[in-house]
Amino acid sequence: MSRPLVGALATTVLGVAALVTAATPAGAAPANAVAHHKPTPPHTKAVDFAGTVALDDCSGSIVKMPTSQPDDPALVMTNGHCLESGMPSAGQVIVDQPSSRDFTVLDKSAGDLGSLQATKVVYSTMTDTDVTLYQTSSTYAQIEQQYGIKPLEISTDHPTKGAGITVVSGYWKKTYTCGIDGFVPTLKEGDWTWKDSVRYTPECKVIGGTSGSPVVDNSTGKVTAINNTTNESGERCTLNNPCEVDASGNVTIHQGTGYAEETYTIPKCFGAGNKLDLNGAGCTLPKPSGVRR
Repeated sequence: MSRPLVGALATTVLGVAALVTAATPAGAAPANAVAHHKPTPPHTKAVDFAGTVALDDCSGSIVKMPTSQPDDPALVMTNGHCLESGMPSAGQVIVDQPSSRDFTVLDKSAGDLGSLQATKVVYSTMTDTDVTLYQTSSTYAQIEQQYGIKPLEISTDHPTKGAGITVVSGYWKKTYTCGIDGFVPTLKEGDWTWKDSVRYTPECKVIGGTSGSPVVDNSTGKVTAINNTTNESGERCTLNNPCEVDASGNVTIHQGTGYAEETYTIPKCFGAGNKLDLNGAGCTLPKPSGVRR
């Protein structure tokens, strides 16, 4: 998992920055191609830091659901393993937990604008996915009025293999641009198991501190996943070394490969007023004990 590493990481970040590159659009024509045979390049939206936040040890973003309204309390999304009270254990789901955590709001160029404060942890788990959603004391309208920042919208569509994506880290104030290499039926790391995870192409060399970064689809500008881990040293299914398990139970490891957890099902778990509804139609997020359909 990609929280900051102690010691050496801080001294290596400048070297890692050199690995942050822009992906070449798929299907780009050779330089000598006849003009009328050139394919039309895919429409892409500029991805910057507007809507992202920095935590004390992770990255995150101000997010909205398709049904969110300007006067709804704003939500901040990061990883489950970034929860300030400690990583949820396997099978644990936390809802409606008081929190006063601060988030640094960034402008489009990663400049610090000010802060937001959480009022509670709306939802947090590391089971099946790796996500924490905070409710803040500010509405979307208040954030836009104060900082000129709009939230990032969470897509309701499943990510697409081959899609161009950008991982936007508020902690490091860096972006990582690559593509979706494919999907992993089961991703295991230590005691935790995640389902239908996104595997990056090699260009996204995410590091400690990028945990919780929104993964933005370059064609829509919407959040399609949340960055959460990398196999750092080639170990098998250990902490910071996730392994892939296919439908037949075969285990493979890919040292240096980064992963993210899909977010397209999250909007189905929120109703009017950004209220969490784990019994909502189509909501598949894990439920805490005692919450049933």
